[in-house]
Amino acid sequence: MKRFLFATIPFLCLLNCTNTAEEQVDVLIQHANVIDVNTGEVSGEMSIGIRNDSIVYLGNGNSNFSASQTIDATGKYVIPGLWDMHVHFRGGDELIGENKNLLPLFVANGITGVREAGGDMTTEIFKWRAEMENGSLIGPMIYTSGPKLDGPRATWAGSIPVVTKEDAVIAIDSLEQMNVDFIKLYDSRVTREAYIWILEEAERRGIRTSGHMPFTVMLEEAVTAGLGSVEHLYYILKGSSTEEQQVTDDNINRKASFWGSMTTLMDSYSEEQAQKAFKMLVDNDTYVTPTMHIGNTLSYLDRDDHSNDEYLNYIGEGIIETYQGRIRSAARASEEFIAMRHRLNTAFKNLVPKMSAAGVSLLAGSDSGASNSYTYQGISLHQELAALVDAGLSPIEALKAATINGAKFLRVEDFYGTLAVGKSGDVLVLDANPLEDITNTQKINTLVMKSKTYSSADLKAMLESVRK
Repeated sequence: MKRFLFATIPFLCLLNCTNTAEEQVDVLIQHANVIDVNTGEVSGEMSIGIRNDSIVYLGNGNSNFSASQTIDATGKYVIPGLWDMHVHFRGGDELIGENKNLLPLFVANGITGVREAGGDMTTEIFKWRAEMENGSLIGPMIYTSGPKLDGPRATWAGSIPVVTKEDAVIAIDSLEQMNVDFIKLYDSRVTREAYIWILEEAERRGIRTSGHMPFTVMLEEAVTAGLGSVEHLYYILKGSSTEEQQVTDDNINRKASFWGSMTTLMDSYSEEQAQKAFKMLVDNDTYVTPTMHIGNTLSYLDRDDHSNDEYLNYIGEGIIETYQGRIRSAARASEEFIAMRHRLNTAFKNLVPKMSAAGVSLLAGSDSGASNSYTYQGISLHQELAALVDAGLSPIEALKAATINGAKFLRVEDFYGTLAVGKSGDVLVLDANPLEDITNTQKINTLVMKSKTYSSADLKAMLESVRK
């Protein structure tokens, strides 16, 4: 199910040690300020030696290496490559080419890994992964859920319908045969029973799950059944309400709807109930992906003009056409609905620092993909980091959400997510300190990925290669 990549390189050097014999490395970074994303500590005058995609030296001693490429990182800051933990590749056969063309946008923005949260291009994604592994295609490492699991006549094309317990077993069998990396659940048509059956079956097999949650299910039911990450904050708000049971019952009995429940949930928010929900998430090792940037974008389509967005120049016309669905919905929305949506976005913003303070593990995800209007591949991960900090996270908390937390969710933290000997050599050299200003993650001096270096000029050229 998962693509684990474990390091087999021996521990070559401790900090402050000295090599006595010259060794060959692919890339040597010197005089760097290295940021520990676990602690936020910065170590100056560090050298990093990278060979065969792995860090073989990290220290401030005399790094006696012969390097194919040497980077002088004086005054610069080094962090792990960033991961966008919620993206989509979708839109049908006619948009396969346009989706593939998006891959360089991630790399040009320093994103070396993405978690693809369900779509209708699974076969193509595996082809892209093979091409990236053999070096014929540039793009981020893709962890994919494959098709979403939902009910019959689901909203998203390619979804696998689950109605019975047997359906759940067969669906998960098929995903395992595809060799997907985790399972994504959606909530457009799935019943509460089928939803729980999927979670329980996946949990029985030890497979990570991620998803939306139908409002016919209580947050505690989903989490204790095994939901690994909660996508978006609607469901956290629901679990923070003193009226959650009533809202759940009303949705079961079709007396209320998803959107029709939001005002009740906001009015009945309880700090005490929220803290209980946060503790439950922590106790069950359940992650949360806030997707704040897309929330900021979609909540204010009534107000904000995106017609001159620079990134529209890099997105295919077919994908841009898919933006019209949400744009038309926003244009038709009543003043009452618009006001509710604005209030809801503020409620979500208030949840973010409270979850983090309670110890909930957060994931940085853009939700970029066809149909998600004006949420652009690559740059939107940086916008998500900025939105998380604007909501109240510290820059180091935001960085964790885009590095080590993603690796932990996918259970590949032995190799990814932090800078250490034996771990991934996918790193960013930044011109300024992101701990002082999170937008400095965009000031990329050099990207090292798969032991190749890309200068800021290279990354700009990569971006421009996608321009229409």
